[in-house]
Amino acid sequence: MTAVDTRRLVKRLSRAADAALPRHTGVTVLIYHRVGGGSDSQVDLPVDEFDRQMAHLAEHATVVTLDDAVASLAARRDEGPCVVITFDDGTDDFTDHAVPVLVKHSLPATLYAATSFIDSGTTFPWDAPPTSWTALRDATATGLVTIGSHTHSHWLLDRLDPAAIADDLDRSIDLIGTHLGAAPAHFAYPKALPGSPQAEIAVRRRFTSAALAASRVNRPGHTDLHRLWRTPVQRADGFEFFTAKAQGGLRLEGELRALAARFKYRGAAT
Repeated sequence: MTAVDTRRLVKRLSRAADAALPRHTGVTVLIYHRVGGGSDSQVDLPVDEFDRQMAHLAEHATVVTLDDAVASLAARRDEGPCVVITFDDGTDDFTDHAVPVLVKHSLPATLYAATSFIDSGTTFPWDAPPTSWTALRDATATGLVTIGSHTHSHWLLDRLDPAAIADDLDRSIDLIGTHLGAAPAHFAYPKALPGSPQAEIAVRRRFTSAALAASRVNRPGHTDLHRLWRTPVQRADGFEFFTAKAQGGLRLEGELRALAARFKYRGAAT
C-alpha cells in the first residue's frame, strides 16, 4: 500500500469514527503552514485550493479571531460552532499568497511566528524562505492578521533546560513587540509537541493561550486554554476532507498524527 493509499484509508476510517463519536460544538482551530510555496510538502497548498477553502469558510462557517475564541472559551460561553484560522512558522508565502486571499474573503487569521528566521532572514530548515518584518507589518495593518509566538528558534521544548526555554520565549516576545508594536498573547508549540513541565510553566506565565494539535473541538467549559487543540490541513485532504475538518471532524486521524509525531521527533531539536 502506498503512502497516498494509507492516508486515504486513515481519512475514511476517521470519517466512519466521526459518525460513532459524540458530536460537540465549540471552536475548531485549523492549522496551515504554507500556501503557494512551490514545494511538494503535504502542508504546502496550491493558492487556488486555499482560495476555495477560504471561500467555503466565508460562506458556510462562523470564522472568528483567536482572541475572540479564547475569550469565549475562558468565559465558558457556548456560542455555537466556529472556526479559527492559524498558520505556523512565517514563511514568505504566508504574506505573499495567503494574506491576499484572507483579505479577499475578509477572514481573520493568526500567524505563530518563529522569530529567529524572520529576524535573520535565514531559510527555514525545510528550505522555505522566511517572510520579513516589513511584510508582517503590512499584514497586521489589514486588521485581519495577528501574530503569536512559535518560539524564537523553533526548538522543541520537551528537553531544554529552563533557562534556555525562558531566553528563547522572551526573545520571541521582545522581537514581535519591537517590530510589530504589540507583544504576542498566544503561543503554539513547535511540531505541536507538548513541552516539559518546566516549559509549560514558562509558557503559561507568558501567554494567554498555547496550542497543540490532535484535531479535537475546543469545548466551552472543557478546554485548557494552554492546551488548545488544532486540526492540520493537508494537501491530501482534498475538498471533501477539508470540509469535514472544518466541522470538527477526522478526530481519529488527528490523534494518530499526534501519536506519530511523538515518535518521529523523539530526540530531535527543532
